[in-house]
Amino acid sequence: MTDQLTVSVLGTGIMGAAMARNLARAGHTVRAWNRTRAKAEPLTSDGIHVCDSPAEAVRGADAVLTMLYDGPAALAVMREAASALRPGAAWVQATTAGIEATGDLAAFAREHELVFYDAPVLGTRQPAEAGQLTVLAAGPVEGRKTVQPLFDAVGARTVWTGEDGAAGSASRLKLVANSWVLAATAATGEVLALAKALDVAPDSFFDLIAGGPLDMGYLKAKAALVLEDRLTPASFAVDTAAKDARLIVEAGRQHGVRLDVAAASAERMERAAAQGHADEDMAAAYFASFDEKENEKGNENAKENEDGKRAG
Repeated sequence: MTDQLTVSVLGTGIMGAAMARNLARAGHTVRAWNRTRAKAEPLTSDGIHVCDSPAEAVRGADAVLTMLYDGPAALAVMREAASALRPGAAWVQATTAGIEATGDLAAFAREHELVFYDAPVLGTRQPAEAGQLTVLAAGPVEGRKTVQPLFDAVGARTVWTGEDGAAGSASRLKLVANSWVLAATAATGEVLALAKALDVAPDSFFDLIAGGPLDMGYLKAKAALVLEDRLTPASFAVDTAAKDARLIVEAGRQHGVRLDVAAASAERMERAAAQGHADEDMAAAYFASFDEKENEKGNENAKENEDGKRAG
């Protein structure tokens, strides 16, 4: 990287905080803002200036990166920052916002003369912290010399999907990818729940599929979070997964496609959240297979399965 940029990061949750740190490590000047300032304060030890308002964070910035809960949240925060936005600055919109909201965000960018990049990312806590995300990006070629160093700082790979961020091609690809992630996560929870109900040690199933086309590293990784009671800190929280699942279902509906698995995944995530697992890793959708009274001893049951498979 040859150019040092001033970057504003709005939203410092699991992903935003990791991205801010990697931007600072790459030599960029980083200002960060989060609705709950206390969650952003640890970033000061990485040389990041934590701001009191979105406007303070974006003033004079070469690029603004938003990593917030959803599209409406991103738009609301950018409206708070509007008075301080510099015309011509790049807006790297990394929030998983869905198709319709991406259009609204792009309209805001046009109104304020920002160069808009639709840029959601694939990856969770660990790849975010390691700077190994995959960036899905769409936006004008002429501004890419500004944003590519940012993508290189937070990701191992950039996949360009188009030259018009407003078209939402990157967000569309992100929804397709997340539909698979959510389906696999929901299936993992159901496999573990059924194994428990039928008194089958999970390792019996893992051994059965080992090395074959049904084997998946992701399956074993998510199952381990449940079986070993490692659902916090979350890599991708239940509440956020439910939101993404609903975006996927709605995108399908608007384009004439019924997505039964995505709808069921959304319901499972929402049920797990209602049972008290909203902030845990989305693997906690496992608990949605049981009544609430079962969930009072849910982790204990999962551990019993784990102990049983080890004894076997």
